[in-house]
Amino acid sequence: MSYKTDYARVHGLGSAKSGTEHFIVQRLTAIALVPLVLAFLLPFAHALGAGHAATLAIYRNPVNAIIALATMIAVFQHVRLGVQVVIEDYVPAGRHRLRWLVANALVWRALMLAGIFAVLKIALGA
Repeated sequence: MSYKTDYARVHGLGSAKSGTEHFIVQRLTAIALVPLVLAFLLPFAHALGAGHAATLAIYRNPVNAIIALATMIAVFQHVRLGVQVVIEDYVPAGRHRLRWLVANALVWRALMLAGIFAVLKIALGA
């Protein structure tokens, strides 16, 4: 049993000072994804029925490649932040939470880099 008051228990702990930034970035990526996904789906829908060469030609267009890159970056950033919130809310504090948070950051960033590399490879014709 602790004889400390509620104030004494929390005094000096402060806030994480990242909640507002996290919230704003999550909302901005959500808002940005609406037009980006729509712009991404148009050339993607044309590429679905076409062959390999036609698909490469569609994404060699700089506008389509830039839209694909922007969509990929926004999606992976948005998902990383969303999964981070789930981990912070539902995984108990301790080593496991830290491991999950690090794994979350590494996996989504690695997937984003792989996607960026793939689009750049197509766009630059390598």
